[in-house]
Amino acid sequence: MAQAHEKKHPYHLVDPSPWPLIGSLSGGVLATGIVLFMHEVTALVMFLGIAMVLGTMAGWWREVVREATFQGHHTPVVQLGLRYGMILFIASEVMFFAAFFWAYFNGALFPTDEIGGVWPPPSIETFDPFDIPFLNTLILLLSGCTVTWAHHALREGERKGMLQGLALTVLLGVIFSSLQAYEYSHAAFGFGENIYTSVFYMATGFHGAHVIIGTLFLAVCWFRAYAGHFTPDHHFGFEAAAWYWHFVDVVWLFLFSCVYWWGSA
Repeated sequence: MAQAHEKKHPYHLVDPSPWPLIGSLSGGVLATGIVLFMHEVTALVMFLGIAMVLGTMAGWWREVVREATFQGHHTPVVQLGLRYGMILFIASEVMFFAAFFWAYFNGALFPTDEIGGVWPPPSIETFDPFDIPFLNTLILLLSGCTVTWAHHALREGERKGMLQGLALTVLLGVIFSSLQAYEYSHAAFGFGENIYTSVFYMATGFHGAHVIIGTLFLAVCWFRAYAGHFTPDHHFGFEAAAWYWHFVDVVWLFLFSCVYWWGSA
């Protein structure tokens, strides 16, 4: 009888789960709420969407953690598939930002008569790139070093160094988001004034959302590391978070160079 139920392949066939449907509904509510908030209708739908997305993340991640850590379903073959999936996900994110940069360079290199034929438009008072943007650049570069430190410590079996590196990375992510929120609150232009303002807020705001998501991702990894879920040869959750964070770092370097520095020249 035991042989009849013996697993004859290294793959993991997941059980039916409600989280994909719940996640889709949550994302739809959040997107609708953001649109309503940006049109100054109401903020309640957006906050409801945020709560639903966070609830989906918590529930779905808990199931994945259980499969990986306690049920042993993440075999080497499964981990390879997860790595391919994460690489393709980051590639799709690259295309998102490529669209924003395309819009920015189209407006910058071929400014229309509607905005005065110059870039940035004459009515725009740009940010000083060597004020908060440069400080945030240093913060993100330092966070890339700390997450690499944590990853190296994990591979070497140094639990203390791993926890310290992760904690510092999360702290730096929170500081970055706080400084960006401060910068937005003191901006001399709004979202919908012209193409410059729209592309600026879409590109930097979308990146800021990625920083917040990445910070949450790494915070979850810290709690998992503290609970002993990761080993030197079994830690894809942490590896995926580190990849994501390095991607966020690289995108910011392009944003700082092209949008803040070149765009203010």
